[in-house]
Amino acid sequence: MWNLTKFVASRLSRSRRFFSSVIPRPCIIQKRGADILHDPWINKETGFPLAERNRLGLRGLLPPRVISFEQQYARFMESYRSLEKNTVSEPDTSHVALAKWRILNRLHDRNETLYFRVLIDNIKDFAPIIYTPTVGLVCQNYSGLFRRPRGMYFSAKDKGEMMSMIYNWPAQKVDMIVLTDGSRILGLGDLGVHGIGIPIGKLDMYVAAAGLNPQRILPVMLDVGTNNLKLIEDPLYLGLRQPRLEGEEYLSIIDEFIEAVLTRWPKAIVQFEDFQMKWAFETLKRYRERFCMFNDDVQGTAGVALAGLLGTVRAQGRSLDDFPNQKIVVVGAGSAGLGVLSMAVQAVVRMTGNAETAAQNFFLLDKDGLITKERKNLDPAAVAFAKDPGLIAGLRDGDSLLEVVKKVKPDVLLGLSGVGGVFNEEVLKALRESGSNRPAIFAMSNPTMNAECTAVEAFKHAGENIVFASGSPFENVQLGNGKVGYVNQANNMYLFPGIGLGALLSGARIITDDMLQAAAECLASYMTDQDIEKGILYPSINSIRDITAEVGASVVRAAVAEEVAEGYGKVDPEELAYMSK
Repeated sequence: MWNLTKFVASRLSRSRRFFSSVIPRPCIIQKRGADILHDPWINKETGFPLAERNRLGLRGLLPPRVISFEQQYARFMESYRSLEKNTVSEPDTSHVALAKWRILNRLHDRNETLYFRVLIDNIKDFAPIIYTPTVGLVCQNYSGLFRRPRGMYFSAKDKGEMMSMIYNWPAQKVDMIVLTDGSRILGLGDLGVHGIGIPIGKLDMYVAAAGLNPQRILPVMLDVGTNNLKLIEDPLYLGLRQPRLEGEEYLSIIDEFIEAVLTRWPKAIVQFEDFQMKWAFETLKRYRERFCMFNDDVQGTAGVALAGLLGTVRAQGRSLDDFPNQKIVVVGAGSAGLGVLSMAVQAVVRMTGNAETAAQNFFLLDKDGLITKERKNLDPAAVAFAKDPGLIAGLRDGDSLLEVVKKVKPDVLLGLSGVGGVFNEEVLKALRESGSNRPAIFAMSNPTMNAECTAVEAFKHAGENIVFASGSPFENVQLGNGKVGYVNQANNMYLFPGIGLGALLSGARIITDDMLQAAAECLASYMTDQDIEKGILYPSINSIRDITAEVGASVVRAAVAEEVAEGYGKVDPEELAYMSK
């Protein structure tokens, strides 16, 4: 009994040490006076009490009245709701969206504590503003919206200097880095240095959803030039006005940046974001076994899609064991589309144990139509998914989407093409005749203008019994007889915060396929049978913190099981293994 008591006491003591290493304590402020007011990490604006004003040299630099945090919160929300009310009849929705982003960004620039409190409490309203779809507009207009720098910028001109530059960042510790080269921002293409808006938005979601310390996150832009002539000719463009580096020159820049990051913060997690397809796959292959990193477009999107595909099987009244029999047409052979196919095929292999036939029910199309083994100059990343022309009678290389839907009669139509409206009326009506008792449509491209179809179009032409998911937010559709066509937002925000949180708290050396698979399966199992029956595949964004905790826990368990966990803070891998869910 004595030994058992001692063991339990030891575990409790270590658990307390774990939580004390996670929960931030009061910090020591090295700054004084106006420097504090200009630092959004520590600025409380008019919330500084008189004792702190005296101690920190702030007396006389602020109006005399002390406004509490709660009062500041209420004042901001009143201002924001007033903007909503005054713009409710505005015809230009992009103008309104940018106005909402500006008011939030101004708060972010001066008081991060209040900003994140507002974001966490109103995540359903504000996530579409700081993240997709509004972040796409922000990136497109970034030179005009830029007021103060956020994050770090490394360019091709900095070659040989990055090791010293990394120490210019003021935080002593960084847990999470989101990195982009701006080459493929959402479905908008090459936006160069203006793509920095994506890492900023992603990391804001990490703080809001996963509770990461905002002083330990770092958005990074790797500026290797741009092939967007409009930007190069724009006198206000903020990046290098030169064509993009290619080949070994390009990789040498990324190598140097990664070496600098890992020298200063060897345990930092690096999330690659919005790289064009060839570099998305090349960098993933190059780095994933070397340090803790993942590519959200390839792996995060894939996990969210897989969770939805597994949910679709349940919505059709079938067992999950029937997933390998689902016929799935994927439109879009970029990094996201190929990532979805790769993870879905891995799931089939896990279920059947047969790798040879795992891809037989997946059909991939690019801008030139159906991809078969007859395709010339086929991208190496797509070879594994190229079809034998004789697999289905009459199926040929280059067949249009409409022809493929008519011949294959799929259960699921999944779009990651970036081409708005590609799921047109003819295609949707053909899907209706597929024979599936409940066909599913995933129009996952964003921003909204690039969605393959709208929710209204899907329910109108493919039938009221479909399951519908989109990458950007659409309203639920009112059907006849008081029924509702539910719109699922198949957004990476449900997954990447949990992947990052789990990798961080497990101290994972690398992020493995099994960790990503565990995250996707956790998200898929989150919904109740009642929700699934209604066609609801994903939870409400209001539950994002609970979802992230669940996903994070599943990632920790997978990391421990695969023996890649090295522990976090004072908690070692053995202790992680003893922890309950």
